[in-house]
Amino acid sequence: MSRGDYVIAADFGTSSVKLGVVAEGMKLLGNRMESYPVILGSGGRAEQRPEDWWAALARGITALERDMPGTLERVGAVVFSAQMAGVTCVDADGTPLRPSIIWQDIRAAHIARDLIGGFPEVLGYNIPRLTKWLPIANGAPAKNGMDPIAKMHWLMREEPEVWAKTHRTLDVKDWLIHRATGRFVTTGDSANLTWLMDTREGREGWSETLSRMTGTPLDKLPEIVDGSDVVGPLTPRAAVELGLPQGTAVVAGAGDVTATALGSGAVGDGALHLCISTSAWVSGFFPHRVLSVPASFATVASSAGFRPLLIATQESAGSALEWVARLMRHGETPDMNAAYGDVGEWREDDPFLIPWFAGERVPVDNDRLRGVIHGLSIDHDRQSVARAALEGVALNLRWAYEAVAKKKGVRLDGPLPLVGGGAANPVLAQCVADALGREVTTGETRFAGVLGTATLAAPHMGWDKDVWQAAARLSDRVTARFAPQPGRREMIERRYKRLRKLRKQMVGSYSGGTA
Repeated sequence: MSRGDYVIAADFGTSSVKLGVVAEGMKLLGNRMESYPVILGSGGRAEQRPEDWWAALARGITALERDMPGTLERVGAVVFSAQMAGVTCVDADGTPLRPSIIWQDIRAAHIARDLIGGFPEVLGYNIPRLTKWLPIANGAPAKNGMDPIAKMHWLMREEPEVWAKTHRTLDVKDWLIHRATGRFVTTGDSANLTWLMDTREGREGWSETLSRMTGTPLDKLPEIVDGSDVVGPLTPRAAVELGLPQGTAVVAGAGDVTATALGSGAVGDGALHLCISTSAWVSGFFPHRVLSVPASFATVASSAGFRPLLIATQESAGSALEWVARLMRHGETPDMNAAYGDVGEWREDDPFLIPWFAGERVPVDNDRLRGVIHGLSIDHDRQSVARAALEGVALNLRWAYEAVAKKKGVRLDGPLPLVGGGAANPVLAQCVADALGREVTTGETRFAGVLGTATLAAPHMGWDKDVWQAAARLSDRVTARFAPQPGRREMIERRYKRLRKLRKQMVGSYSGGTA
């Protein structure tokens, strides 16, 4: 295989891929972003064409070579990370049989409830099934239908002819790996989110017990490998299409949450980081599995040695901010820094925004919840609504953070790294610090996922002894610090008390539950 001294890391998000040329010491030498469409439709449809991912990758690599002539001949490895919980049905050659059903798709919500529910129930989960899922997988499918197992069963019911022809179902990253190498593989994080994987230490692998319980065949699932494994060299066809040297190694990579966690540099046990992207999450590595059924979060097996990675995900964050920006006539693809750069003075009587635009998952798992703008008056203007949106995302993230902070082993000291596209906005970063009462730090925020992805190739490149040593190098890449502001903290605490009452009413109105 090629032993060049550069890595190309590609992080595939919901609507674009971020690419980076990374050198020893986890130095980001160049970067590029290429977009691709999302196909949205009635009933909660959200799909993408896999070839669009590949085309965007090829465009991005070509652009990197144009910006940095001579780069491609020095590439020794390619590694991918991507949005998770997708289902791409392919034939034996890896050709997609239909568009990929991505994580946002909620058409299978009713099927998810059938899979997990039934008398006797607790919190909407059938107790006998739950007593198998929890010890084996350390969790169970969400009620919103976003998990791959629900999507697979939706395909069985709604598109049986496609399911019958399906040789493998692949997550986004896994399809890219096959397109690059010809192998069908996945990593622990993507496998875990199917809720068909045994994640118990020393037993990691597909679970026959969960397969039988759910009626989901394991022969359509790929082999599970470690994220730092070299899956193979680029095929001759892939090397030509991407313009990379023959023999370039392809490393297995990770799902976006693992990649971002590595890229945050917060890789000590119990250390948390925050991410605000299309969605948002609180996350961190732990020495053992963690689970909260009432708050709907757990650790999953990360792609790095199956080390448990806590994920507390909220469905709408950046997407809610973009919706408000469009509403405020900042265009169909708004400049978020322009839309939220000058929001005026925070006011006690600002309206409230609850960003449940696609339901919610943590700490209340309910796909029926919907977003709210509450407390508008004739005196409010665009800036008032912009402030409500920023504060709403920050306080919703606090809701998840407070649930996670109760768990044993969580570190509550030191700064919280904030990554993702939302972290590029200093007004939002300050709002998060004020909302959580913790110092927040930002660095190479938009490319944390790219750098985290590259850490998985570091051992193969001979840069570091393991992924953790490579990731630890990123902990000091801080470019800005945001300390909680005392005056603003007092106001936000008063507003949070009011918001909690409103939130409780809204959760109850949609589900009869409590917040």
